[in-house]
This record gives sequence, structure tokens and C-alpha cells, in this order.
Amino acid sequence: MAAVADASFPSPFASLEHPKRFETITGGAFARVYNEISPLNLTVTIVLLLVAYDQFKYVWNKGSIVGPAWKMPFFGPFLSSVNPKMDEYKAKWASGELSCVSVFHKFVVIASSRDMARKVFNSPAFVKPCVVDVAYKLLRPANWVFLDGRAHVDYRKGLNGLFTRQALETYLPGQEEVYDKYFDKFLTISQKENEGKPVPYMPIFRELMCAVSCRTFVGHYMSDAAVKKIADDYYKITAALELVNFPIIIPYTRTWYGKKAADMVLNEFSICAAKSKARMGAGGTITCIMDSWIKSMQDSEKYRRKVARGAPVDESEKPSMLLREFSDFEIAMTIFTFLFASQDATSSAATWLFQLMADRPEILDRVREENLALRNGDKNQRFSIDLLEKMTYTKAVVKETLRYRPPVIMVPYIAKKSFPVTDNYTAPKGSMVIPSVWPALHDPEAYPEPDYFDPERWISGDAEKATKNWLVFGTGPHYCLGQTYAQLNLIGMIGKASMHLDWQHHATSKSEDIKVFATIFPMDDCPLVFSERK
Repeated sequence: MAAVADASFPSPFASLEHPKRFETITGGAFARVYNEISPLNLTVTIVLLLVAYDQFKYVWNKGSIVGPAWKMPFFGPFLSSVNPKMDEYKAKWASGELSCVSVFHKFVVIASSRDMARKVFNSPAFVKPCVVDVAYKLLRPANWVFLDGRAHVDYRKGLNGLFTRQALETYLPGQEEVYDKYFDKFLTISQKENEGKPVPYMPIFRELMCAVSCRTFVGHYMSDAAVKKIADDYYKITAALELVNFPIIIPYTRTWYGKKAADMVLNEFSICAAKSKARMGAGGTITCIMDSWIKSMQDSEKYRRKVARGAPVDESEKPSMLLREFSDFEIAMTIFTFLFASQDATSSAATWLFQLMADRPEILDRVREENLALRNGDKNQRFSIDLLEKMTYTKAVVKETLRYRPPVIMVPYIAKKSFPVTDNYTAPKGSMVIPSVWPALHDPEAYPEPDYFDPERWISGDAEKATKNWLVFGTGPHYCLGQTYAQLNLIGMIGKASMHLDWQHHATSKSEDIKVFATIFPMDDCPLVFSERK
């Protein structure tokens, strides 16, 4: 029976010759296929597979939210993102409370509505602030801004004392000194160098605000020449840190020039830190943020040494916050983040303030009247916290400027893990999630006629009640540490200018158009002419 079966049902697998025959057959088939594939065909096939994967991944990540139906392979809307348009941002915000794009390897979710933006700001378990890839190289990976969770909270606690009311009072003389110098410079530029002809003042305002920041942060440890160098070169840092950029540093590109500028700034701040440590150790008085921070470190070290020796220590001797000693470079990195947070934002706000006041002389008149009245007619009275805090109308003008033209229109975060933004959509881990600020600040329910500049809404209106919409300085665990400093700085600047200067805005067809460059500026860079107020 077995013999019959073998004869009736012959199987190739029953023959010892089969493996060789099978190997010959398959080997020949693969050889023919391999020989028929040219390098070009192979390359095209791989590219098509990668394109298909890129499209599939984008569509999968997009899910149900608003966004382009497909993605330009690999690059996405990179070319349009290099030169962003405000109208395109507005269209994106209007398209839905959640929308998306994908540029290079980054999938980006944009939260447009107030509530969606607040949810991102207030979800530290799922997201953390991020900047473009190259930021880690410019600011350095060990910088405190890249800390997360408890480490970030603890670090911030050590910085809170630098922005108290008492501390801010200490910095005012240095700020006013800078305004005195630059207001004279405005007159020289307008009247002597340009003979009364209009000049775009946005770059000059950037230099002014950089000088104010440097004097506030590091006092006179830095020379005027170094301040000017930082002001001139900081533009390169801003360009390198734009939201859309190449993820690597390539020689002679924006990121390369930005890295060189960042290295220079960190070196200057490190030198300032060493000088401050020596001066504070010798009993010097506090004149800037760096002094205040280093004095706290030195007081903490003295307290620890006293305790270690077993010496009696009164409770009143214990610093409110015990700090470790930071190296010169660690201090420089932190001060750099203060400049990073303030430079572009205050430059934007200053530019819009001067333009808006020139175009609305009746509002400028009220600012001037309030400032003179509070000084009893003495326009040379120096800044004080009490004085600045009494400027009700000037404060309203500053707040309305920040609402009407918010310097920062969006803040990038990154999803640490899958982030359920809504019941129907989860942002994938690693995606960039961006809460937008502009829509909340132009919400007609919170601010009637939002496209109308009206400081009075902060005095007799209900604007102060719209706290959930006031996202100028963010909200949640990463809100801006220097928000009070920034507002008082702008209040002092425009109030002082109103008493000492007159200025005219030579409006162009682009004056009301918005240029997006990290922050926002008038498209024509604000052409002005300054003259001395008699």
C-alpha cells in the first residue's frame, strides 16, 4: 500500500534532489529581477515609498482636524513658511479651533480658540514649551528653559525674587538712564543726520530695548560698545530661531550666523557674571538683576556655612530662598533667556506704541497730561514704582497696545506623549502643539469692536474682567516671569517720551500691514520724525 501510494502520489519534497532544484529555480528568479533593476529604478522606487509613507503619516496624524488634504512631499509648506503672512495665520485660525500643517519632519497642531489655547498652556503633564531644533544649540541644552516638571518649578522659585516690586524699583534708574540717552539719539537721527526726513525707527527701537534690557539685567558690567554689538547681532539670533528653519546648522546660513551671535552674547554675560560676583562679594549695592541673583547666592552660601559650623543662627538670617552657587556660564545662560524672552517682544510693543500714539494725538495728549499731573508739572522727576503704578490711563494705553498688537501671537509647545486635546482628537507624541494668542485677544465677546484701538475699555469698560482672554504673557506653569517688569517699562518709556518729545508718523500704504518676524511689526518699519518738545 505504501509502495502504491508513493507511485500514485509522487512529491518533489520526497526527492533528495529537490533542494538543489528549488535553489536553482529561486536563485535564477531573483537574479533575473535583480539584473533587471537599474540604479535609477531602485532610487525612484525608494523615493516613491518614502513619499507614500510621508503622506500616510501626515494623514494619520491629521485625523479629523482641519488641514490640507495632502502634504507636499517631505518639505510641506516650507517655502511659504519662510516668509509668513499675517493674513495666512488669520485664515488658519479662522479655519477651526484645531488645525494642522506638517513641515519637514514636524507635525504641527495649531490651537486657535481661547479655550483650546488655555488647555495647551495648562497641560504640563502632556506638553512642555519648545523652540526650533537649533535653539538647543544656541541657548545650550543645559539651559533652565528646557527643564520640565518639578525641576522647572524649583528653578523658577529661585528667580521669582528678581521680579518683586522691591526688586523692580532697584532697576528703574538704569532704565531711565538709557531712555535719556536714546531720546537724545532720536533727536540727533531725525534732526541732524536726516534733516527732518522720516526714518524707519523699528531697528532703532530694537537697539533701544536691547540697551534697556542689558542695563536691567547686567547693569554697567557691560560696555556701551558691547550693548551695541548685541543689539546689532541679536537680529541674527531671532532669524535663526524662527519657527520654520533648517534643523541643522549649515555654514553661512541664518542658523550659523545665529549660533555665532549667541556665543558672543553668552561670553559677554559670563564676563558680567564674574564682575558681579566680585563686586557683590565686596559689599556692593544691587543695581541690576544679575546683582540681585548673585547676592542671593552669596547670602545662601554664608547661611549654609554658618549652620555647618554650628554657629547660632537667627531665623531672620535665613534667606527666603536658599540657592546653590551657579557658575558664570550658568548665570549667563539664564540671563540670555531673559533677553530672549524680552528683546523681540518689547521691541515690537515699543514700535507699535510710538506709531499708535502718533496716529492718535488725542490719546497721546491724555498720556502727557497724566504724566505731568502726577509729577506736579516737573517733567524731569525720575521714575519710581509709586509713580508708575499711579498712571491709570498710560497703563490702559500700554495694555490696549498689547491686546491690539500682541507681540507674541503664538507659543510653541511639544507633546511629551500622546495628548488628548479634545474627546475626538489626540495630538501624537513629538508633535508641535501651538496655542495661539491673537484670536483670544480679538474675541468680540471679550473685547467689543476688537479691531478698534480703545484704551478706555480698560478703565470704564469690562476688559479687565476678561482674564481668560488675556493671554499676552501666557498662563499656566510657564507664564512670563517678567510681565510686570515689561508693562512698567513700557509705561515709563511712553510717559517720559510724551513729555520730552514730539513725533510724527509718516504713514505709508503698508503702515497697518503686519510683518511677522518672531514677533510682529509694521510692514514699513514705522517711519517717524522726532523733535524736541518745547
